[in-house]
Amino acid sequence: MRRQSIIRNVIKGEMAEIWELFSTAEKNEMLGHFEVKSFKKNSIIYNEGDNAAYLMCLIRGKVKISKEGVGGRSQIIRLVRPLQYFGYQTYFAGLPHTGNAIAFEQSMVAFLPLEILEQYMLRNSKLAYFFIKEIAKDLISAENNVVSLTQKHIRGRLAESLFTIKEFFGLTPEGYIDARFSREELANLSNMTTSNAIRTLSAFAKEGLVEINGRYIKIINEDKLSKISKFGW
Repeated sequence: MRRQSIIRNVIKGEMAEIWELFSTAEKNEMLGHFEVKSFKKNSIIYNEGDNAAYLMCLIRGKVKISKEGVGGRSQIIRLVRPLQYFGYQTYFAGLPHTGNAIAFEQSMVAFLPLEILEQYMLRNSKLAYFFIKEIAKDLISAENNVVSLTQKHIRGRLAESLFTIKEFFGLTPEGYIDARFSREELANLSNMTTSNAIRTLSAFAKEGLVEINGRYIKIINEDKLSKISKFGW
């Protein structure tokens, strides 16, 4: 009973956006299929090649989606913030997961079997349209990311990554970006080597664009950093 109560509260609260798209009968049925799990920092939620079996919604915490590239080098291809859905796109393409999902900090994730979701979508056009829009937004974001990573200088790529992290995770009360990325993770997000990420971030600090406190970063000169991000140099 307590488990059902927790799941109901999570769905009706954090996942209200899709909860309201279900009929009363569907809501009652759906409760029996949902699971909510907690993941410690750096825990793997799924691996590349795993069967895509669940719609996942990040309730609390931070998640990164990464993919192994040439020479085993990791590339962060997506960040997931609370109330975002992930892990479902490849199911509808008939493919396994194409990346690894890792909890970037202590996180809570809700799971719904995709076979169940697909049944709902076939008879609920509003629900189907909701996920069509979600996939479309992901596609636009991916296209913009490709342009950034292939055409911008490393300064532009790192500047854009800092703004992306800020947009996704917000700021601490002290004004720092509320995410503790290692230099390697910044490099993996920005498509550069770790040494280039270290040198570029240090240059930003010397130029008065950012303030660095361990893994915390504060953007000081947003206008100038934004120009670097926009024009790619």
